[in-house]
Amino acid sequence: MAPDRGPSPHEGRTFSSSGTTPGLSPNGSPRRSTDDGEAVDDGEDAAQDMSYPLIGRRDQHRSEARKLLAERAEGQNFTMRGVLVGLGIGVIICFSNMYFGLQTGWVSGMSMPSALIGFAFFKSVAKHIDFPFTPVENVLVQTVAGAFGTMPLGCGFVGVMPALNHMLRPEENGPLVLGLGKLIIWSLGICLFGVVFAVPLRKQVIIREKLKFPSGTATALMIGVLHGDKEQAGSVPHESGLETFRRRSQDLVRISSTAGISDGVGNTGWDEGVPLTYPETNRPNEEGLGLDHRSDWKAKIRLLVIAFTISAIYTLVCYFVPHLRKLPIFGLHLATTWLWTLNPSPAYIGQGIIMGPATTLHMLLGAVIGWAILSPLAKSKGWAPGPVKDWTSGSKGWIVWVSLAIMLADAVVSLGWLVLRPTISYAPQYLAELRNRSRRDNWKKMFGPRQLKGYTVLTDREPSAHLSLTHTNSNTNQPQDITNNGHTPERSLTTKEPNNTPDEDAPPYHLISNTTVVISLVISILICTAAIHLTFGTLIPLYATLTSILLALLLSVMGVRALGETDLNPVSGISKLTQLFFALIIPQSNKNSVIINLLAGAVSEAGALQAGDMMQDLKTGHLLGAAPKAQFYGQLIGSVVGAVASAVVYKLYTNVYDVPGDLFQVPTGYVWIFTARLVTGQGLPHMAWQWALGAGVIFAVGTGVRIWALGRWWHAWIPGGIAVAVGMYNVPSFTLARTVGGLMNWYWRSYRRREETPIIVLASGLILGEGVMSIANLLLASLRIPHL
Repeated sequence: MAPDRGPSPHEGRTFSSSGTTPGLSPNGSPRRSTDDGEAVDDGEDAAQDMSYPLIGRRDQHRSEARKLLAERAEGQNFTMRGVLVGLGIGVIICFSNMYFGLQTGWVSGMSMPSALIGFAFFKSVAKHIDFPFTPVENVLVQTVAGAFGTMPLGCGFVGVMPALNHMLRPEENGPLVLGLGKLIIWSLGICLFGVVFAVPLRKQVIIREKLKFPSGTATALMIGVLHGDKEQAGSVPHESGLETFRRRSQDLVRISSTAGISDGVGNTGWDEGVPLTYPETNRPNEEGLGLDHRSDWKAKIRLLVIAFTISAIYTLVCYFVPHLRKLPIFGLHLATTWLWTLNPSPAYIGQGIIMGPATTLHMLLGAVIGWAILSPLAKSKGWAPGPVKDWTSGSKGWIVWVSLAIMLADAVVSLGWLVLRPTISYAPQYLAELRNRSRRDNWKKMFGPRQLKGYTVLTDREPSAHLSLTHTNSNTNQPQDITNNGHTPERSLTTKEPNNTPDEDAPPYHLISNTTVVISLVISILICTAAIHLTFGTLIPLYATLTSILLALLLSVMGVRALGETDLNPVSGISKLTQLFFALIIPQSNKNSVIINLLAGAVSEAGALQAGDMMQDLKTGHLLGAAPKAQFYGQLIGSVVGAVASAVVYKLYTNVYDVPGDLFQVPTGYVWIFTARLVTGQGLPHMAWQWALGAGVIFAVGTGVRIWALGRWWHAWIPGGIAVAVGMYNVPSFTLARTVGGLMNWYWRSYRRREETPIIVLASGLILGEGVMSIANLLLASLRIPHL
């Protein structure tokens, strides 16, 4: 049977393969054994003897059985070994994200590789551990690893801190160099409140609205497949990870649930040409992460190791031959004058594979517009008279202003739509209901509690309560949806169907209490406020700190919704909106206005990133029956340890390498500082604002059209503003490599129509290989080992 795992949401019960509860009969009554060893249903005795003591004894037995099973599985949700393995994997991801973040600003939570590596580790030591490695414990591993690994971005070490440390002008009270102690205080201050704030959002976006959170769902499916083979775990049968995923994902769709999970490639039940992406929807997705039930974990690990080795060898060779990072594939003139080179890094190819063809092609479009059109134009017109690669007087810095305008336009339109859409979608329905009720009832009855005879009462114990009403047919005793003239709609908002338990949630003892959330949120906000004051003193006033935290909480709600629907957490757009807001409330006469602007944006980015990361993990845990409480504490541990480690790693890189420099250009640092100057009315070069305004208007309209076209076949052909902007402010060498990876993804998934897991594992190995070997290169550089 399957390994032991945490209790399921059904009041702490675990399930056998037949769907019944161990120790309980199919009708839910407890079993007892006779002297012959035969199981006898106490419910049958109760039917013969309806005495109250026997009924009470039956309920007591049932409660004891549930309690016993819950106690046996409780420890699996949170284990010290799971936390330690998650922290070990998180160290690798942290170094990788710091390395790539300082180069291009790109980071990844690596949840799927974390789950795969954790599974492989425990599988290799299975003979030496006391109890088996379960799906819910794997959820804990990837939760801790992801929280740890994303701290370089969450604590601002790939953007804000380099801007403060190296890019501030003297008239802006810069540069502002911080010691390791203050960096750690800053990191610990901003790494917690977003995690806590995500918890109360879980019930709304995951349980009630059932947002997809594609990456979290894909990770859950991978864990379910890895743990899909049943094994005997003691004397109690349990669900396998895949069975849990199948059952828990039943409430995620209205038409079909897990049709994409098959017994083999090519027999999935999905429409032809649709990637195996969301087990909860038939809609295609570019970053599909479908999995095959027969996937061999050893083959995945083998592929991961091969890709890791290739990338690591390349990275080590590049230390001794750094010219390999800038291949002049278009000729020496374009390479030396206009920076058109190729960095054939396996890691950047892997990033392109994960990003997918549409995103990478949009980035390539941005590179063409920025580096093949605007850069020569600005140089020839004298708008950027300095060397092309100069951030201050060259065209490299000039085109950043245009990319900033595109990012701001995309952020305003996209996040604005997230705010307006619920109003537009539900306002007519609410108004119609309000009119109907006002005609039938007086105001007191309309707003007071009421019971509708003949209707199913929807309470907190029935979390399936949605907008539509469910009427019970007196003839068939079956619920019927009456929101569509008595006919059952194709996609009913209620899911009261036989053999399907809607809105399934974890048992109360696995949830985080409201008291814990409130106390933790207050404490985390106080810690954040104190840490910012200790780090920066009077450079940022108290009201600005509190305002930035409040704004971060509000904007993180939009970020979580966007992540749940699109798999994209718009943290860059959220931070830019915060910078724009603070430009309005902080007067330009304040000599610290740029510093305040940067810090406020960093706080909002941290909150949105942490809330989104927590919600993805909670989605994974929900689909696999993991305890949200265990994930919450795992996320806190990973965030705290990752914050400290990120500060140390940042100091290591900045002490050994020139930051910014040839290897670590820190483009996002310049984006941050230029945005602060843009919104405060400083630093715009000649003709930059005219071109920036025009580009902003064009992409504001384009983003609106892109939103309207969602779900249509030509949606992917409309350039995304963020992707185009990233292609513009990064030098072409990175974008070209990512485009190669995106085309590899298209060839494998769309042209060959192959299952996508292998290529995603390949990409993860390529990224991790260079990230880990960068630690060795850091050591070589610190020892000043000579190279070409």
